[in-house]
Amino acid sequence: QVQLVESGGGLVQAGGSLRLSCVVSGSTVSMSVMGWYRQAPGKQRELVAIIINTGSGSTNYGDSVKGRFTISRGAGKNTVYLQMNSLEPEDTAVYYCHARAEHVIPRLTYWGQGTQVTVSS
Repeated sequence: QVQLVESGGGLVQAGGSLRLSCVVSGSTVSMSVMGWYRQAPGKQRELVAIIINTGSGSTNYGDSVKGRFTISRGAGKNTVYLQMNSLEPEDTAVYYCHARAEHVIPRLTYWGQGTQVTVSS
């Protein structure tokens, strides 16, 4: 069974930093794209950052985190990190790891169970 194992959430003061990690376990397929989304109470889930997991490693960020957050691939397969700096109370949300394989049929899409990030003012 494929699982996305997330770690690194927690409580931090405004201006602080956290690093999230996500590892895909139980899959024999390399994921094409990995990334993070977040959902705050009463709001829709939104893009935080995604990275192409093969080749170019190109990235895409949500507007609200550009310049503060950095997504990167791990040395091992199917691993992604999110370095979050200059955290703001508005960053408080549940952060979900996302992974998908677009080069297989049918395409595969997975979500982690979420890790809470709380930024105090």
